[in-house]
Amino acid sequence: MESRPPLPPFNLETAIQKVRGAEDGWNSCNPGKVALVYTPDSYWRNRAEFIRGREEIVRFLTRKWQRELDYRLIKELWAFTDNHIAVRFAYEWHDDSGSWYRSYGNENWEFDSNGLMQRRIASINDLPIKEEERKYHWDRTKPRPSDHPSLSDLGL
Repeated sequence: MESRPPLPPFNLETAIQKVRGAEDGWNSCNPGKVALVYTPDSYWRNRAEFIRGREEIVRFLTRKWQRELDYRLIKELWAFTDNHIAVRFAYEWHDDSGSWYRSYGNENWEFDSNGLMQRRIASINDLPIKEEERKYHWDRTKPRPSDHPSLSDLGL
């Protein structure tokens, strides 16, 4: 049986660890790698799109990262209990015409007993920004540095 520690029930330390792991995974922009942290029959609502299972997750993320270029994401723990975690996030990206955006959102996560996410509900809004308004400048090929400001530190 697959397992993705830390496992529920979560405490503050393990919830923060789970959130940072998700951030690092999504920042890899590797759909196959990201899909492995979800149950094979995972259910998502992402904006107005409904996704079921790892194969659909891979297809969705492949489309996403082909459109959202130079993607950089920060997630922050909002709340947790037992096998649920709520996060807020913001990510920056540009489209193929060079227009920049900051996308803001909230996610509600539900985990199975093996630490795999079985439900992800995401609400997201996009804000056009100018390139000089960007706040995320770390090397995209690496995880966000530990000394990089959080969403709260950035006033987001």
